[in-house]
Parts: sequence; structure tokens; C-alpha cells
Amino acid sequence: MTHKTVRIGGLTRVEGEGGLVVHARDGRITGLELRIYEPPRFFEALLRGRGHTEPPDITARICGICPVAYQMSACQAIEAACGAEVTGPLRDLRLLLYYGEWIESHALHIYLLHAPDFLGYDSGIALAADRRDLVERGLALKKAGNELIAVIGGRPIHPVNVRVGGFYRVPARAELAPVAERLRRARDDALATVAWVAGFDFPDVEHDYRFLALSHPEEYAILSGRVATMMTAGDGRGTPEGFAVEDWPEHVTEEQVPHSTALHARLDGESGYLVGALARYALNAARLSPLAREAAAAAGLGPVCRNPFRAIVVRAVEIVHACDEALRILDGYTEPDRPSVPVEPRPGVGHGASEAPRGTLYHRYRLDEDGLVAEADIVPPTAQNQARIEADLRDLLAPRLAPGLDPPEAELAALCERAIRNHDPCISCSAHFLDFRLDRG
Repeated sequence: MTHKTVRIGGLTRVEGEGGLVVHARDGRITGLELRIYEPPRFFEALLRGRGHTEPPDITARICGICPVAYQMSACQAIEAACGAEVTGPLRDLRLLLYYGEWIESHALHIYLLHAPDFLGYDSGIALAADRRDLVERGLALKKAGNELIAVIGGRPIHPVNVRVGGFYRVPARAELAPVAERLRRARDDALATVAWVAGFDFPDVEHDYRFLALSHPEEYAILSGRVATMMTAGDGRGTPEGFAVEDWPEHVTEEQVPHSTALHARLDGESGYLVGALARYALNAARLSPLAREAAAAAGLGPVCRNPFRAIVVRAVEIVHACDEALRILDGYTEPDRPSVPVEPRPGVGHGASEAPRGTLYHRYRLDEDGLVAEADIVPPTAQNQARIEADLRDLLAPRLAPGLDPPEAELAALCERAIRNHDPCISCSAHFLDFRLDRG
């Protein structure tokens, strides 16, 4: 009988900290834990007793990369509780703001965190030493996204112009013209990015995923829609199912696991579903912009992608879509008559969900008779994906830990890093976060 224990301790600078421990016996993995031990942040408790206008600003501080996602899900949940709805040009401005976040977040992930894995570099800095042009293209994309956020949100990180019901002020058309010009260049860079990453050497791996993402009948869902789910296996595409956002608590439950301070989520009682770029693409590819669909086809993407290493291609396609749709809105932009719609507080429960760059982000609030937050529930995408990431790691490591095999520790560590980054969790914000140790028992 042989025992092996793989320990990865210290996932650092990744919006919290975590590690990985794998136990194997006689070539069979008997335990695998993605250990997220970031300190509890208590945001849901901090929200209790706050006014109905405060969650968008408070929850934006949860993440410096995707604050818009937190603001949009919070706004929609509060508005739903109060019986308000934001439509027309104000909704378009929200879409613009969100597209800016997708562009800057995906560009950061692709160029500085994920691409070095495929090109044999230790970091984005090392890549820049040899291919300055590539990294500068990525930074230009990121800057375009940040500028779009800043002109609408007031500043590129933790926007201050978002409020329940809309915005504090809306930009004049003339203010948006310089951003449109930069986005036209960004769209060309995004197309070049798709062609670039599509040429990477991808491991021949496919998983049977159960996807979850928002789905909207008229757009590649980002800001709103029904929750769609789909099981994939074999030839790829299953039959989509779905439920309304307000039915989220009936389908998605969370549980504490001993090895993580982040809750694990279950979908209809089963763990291991996936949110994020692969899920969005599988459930919404037909509603990508025509240019993004062309880019996806040229990159060799079919209607469903089950290879998690190719998620980098899907994210590049989503940048094309975000640039393309942002330009479409900007071309037809007319300044709204008012910056916001009234949202009068009333007792009730509201649900909101939107597509953060890393996946579906759900908020629920209950307001009391005074319009104060009595309950808050936030389900971030990283928590939803934890169990699925563990499953991916299990599938990848199992054949490499079989009896008679003795792969180098560095090789296993690199494989684990890449597999974790495939899903762009917040914990992957550092390109070198693994302190890898292999204990052979």
C-alpha cells in the first residue's frame, strides 16, 4: 500500500488566501481540498441596518476588479424589493459601465495572469521583457475598459456615480466621444487577442460540466435575465433548463465545508456546477455580436467549449463582444431625460443577479418597514466554482499520481496553477501563488 500527500500551501495575493491538499492511496485520490482560508469579511452583516440606498456603494468594496458587478446586482435587488425598474437609456448606461469592467478584467486576466502559462513565462513581467508589444496591447485594452468605467462611473475603481435607480449624473454625448475612439482601437486589439490566444497549445482535456449563467432573449446576458442551466457531456450540448432570479434560493444553497471560509454552493442539491465564461458562452453564444461570433468561429470554438484551458479564448471573444456592443450603444447614445428613476423604500424582498467577469453574482435583500436592510445574502462566483475547481484538479491529478509514476513536484504545481487559473477565480489574482510541497507519505 502506498500513500501520497500533495500539499500546496499559500495561495497569496488572490483576494484572500488558500492552498491545496491532495491525499492519494494506491494510485487513487482519497481526498482533495482547495483550502480558501481568507478571513471572513462580514459584508452581509455590515449591510444590516443600513439604508436601502447604501448596498451598491458598500458591496462595491468587496472587489477592486469587479466592483461594477457588485453595484449592478445590488441595485437590481433593491429596485426589485421596491418595485422599481431601470429601462431605456439608463439601462444602456449600466450596460456600458459593465462592458468596461468586462474589458479591463478580462484583459488583465488574459495578458498578465493566464497567457504566461501557455508561453512558458513565469509572469507577465517576464513576458514583457521578451514581448513588450503583446503586454502593451493588453494594457491598452485594460485602459480602454477603465476609461469607459471612469467616464460613466466617476472613477475606474469603485465607481462613485452609481445609485439605486440609475446614476447621480449622466454623461453628455460629447464626453463619450473620446472613449468611443479608444474603443474602436480596442476592438481591433480584441480581435488580435482572439487570434493570438487561439494559437496556444492547449492540453487535450474536456470535462462534463453543469453550466449556470444568466440568459436573456435579446442579448448576451450580462446585466439581467433568467438563470439558465445546462448539463454537457459526450457530444457537448445538453438541454437548457432555467428558473427566475427570484427563485434562486430554491435552487442554489450554500454550505460550510471544514477547509474553506468561503461557502460551497449546490445547485438543486448537487455540488460542482460551473459559472463564468464557459457557462455564458455555452448558454448564450448565439446572442454574441456578429463580429464576436465570427471571431469565435475563426478561433475554432463550437457552440460549447468543455476544455477549461480554452476559457482564455472565450474570454477574448467576450472582449470583442463588449467592445462591439459598447460602440453600438455609444453610436446611438442620447442623454437620458433624468439620471435616475425614483426608488421609494418599502418592506419586501428583492433579488438581483448579473454576470461578473468570473460568473453569476447573486444578491438578495429584505427591507424592513423603515426601508433599512434587515437581511442580505450575496453569492459570488468564486464560491460557486470552488467545488468544480476541485473536481477539475482531481481529474487532472489522478492519472499522474497512479502507482509507478513519480512526476516532479514543480510539474504538478504548474499543472495545478494552470487548472485553477482556467476559471479566473479571485484567488488567481497573483500569477505565482503556489508554495508547492509533495509529501509522499
